[in-house]
Parts: sequence; C-alpha cells; structure tokens
Amino acid sequence: MNKRILVILGHSISESFCSALAESYIKGAKAAGNEVQLISLGKLTFDPILHSDGMLHIHKLEPDLLAAQAAISWAQHLVFVYPIWWGAMPALLKGFIDRIFLPGFAYKYREGSANWDRLLSGRSAHLLVTMDSPPWYYRWINHMPGHHQMKRTILEFSGIKPVKISSFGPIISATKQKREQWLAQVNVYGRCA
Repeated sequence: MNKRILVILGHSISESFCSALAESYIKGAKAAGNEVQLISLGKLTFDPILHSDGMLHIHKLEPDLLAAQAAISWAQHLVFVYPIWWGAMPALLKGFIDRIFLPGFAYKYREGSANWDRLLSGRSAHLLVTMDSPPWYYRWINHMPGHHQMKRTILEFSGIKPVKISSFGPIISATKQKREQWLAQVNVYGRCA
C-alpha cells in the first residue's frame, strides 16, 4: 500500500550530506509509488524561539509553520533527516519542533489528570541521523541523548510510533565509497517505507 510521506530536512545547509540523504530517500519512496513532500527547514521563514508563558499564550504561527503543520497532518509517515551536533539535533530543528508540536496539535493534557492525548497517533517515523562520531560511541559512551529526545520525549509523546532510527557516521572521515553506500541504503529505506 502506498503511503503519504513527509521528509523533514533539519540541516540548515542545503548542500549538506543530510540533503543528499533526503534526496536519496525521496527518490526511493517515489519509485515505490508513494506520495512524498519535502520540508527543508533552512528555506523556511520563522522565529525558532517559542515566546510564551508556560505554553499558555503561544504567539501566532508564521505561514511556513502553518503549512508544516498541514503537511504533518497529511502524512502517514514522517522522515526526519538531520545531524547530531553536541549530542542532539541542531537548534533549527529544535526550534521548529518547539513552535509547531504544540498543545492542541501534537498533544492535549486531560483536565484534572497527569495523562494526555497523543494527537499525532496513527503515524510512524524514521530518523536518518548523521554524526561525526562513530554510532557505537554515540550509543555506548554518550548513551544517545539526541535519539532518546526525538524518539521518546517528542515523537512517541505525541503518538508517533513506531520510530525507527538509522545512524550514519563518522561522516567527517567517510570515504566517497562509504557515502555512496549510505545513500544507496537510504534509497532502499524509501522504497520499503
């Protein structure tokens, strides 16, 4: 069955290896007959800072963020492509999430309860994450803080699951052949989405 897939490129530089991964995934997904949209955060116009009082008074969303929320609502499968910087996602991606994964869109607390409704249920996600450290080091020494943040405290909190994570690294020392191997692997992920 074909899916509606939204790819969110969380790298601010359009010529990055993350961009190449996103393009490879999209080609694979389209070749398999899926509908695909791309959001490139570096091309959006929005204030990444959440100016609010405890999430109660949230300022109006810019047109690019409203369009992003509509795309997330449309999608059945979300693909986030981004680097790990200082152990976690770039500030641009975090700001994007802060601004649009809001109460009433991503989740809703129940009155008089510690429980909440996960408003983005029914969607799955795949994180394609680059890093300069070896993935084994990020996992066993650093304990994957950025992966846990995205998977558990953002996506699963909002009802998005399962969440698959694929790590690529070390990018800084990767040969052209290794990068091409990763691009081919991501193309297969797109075909099998």
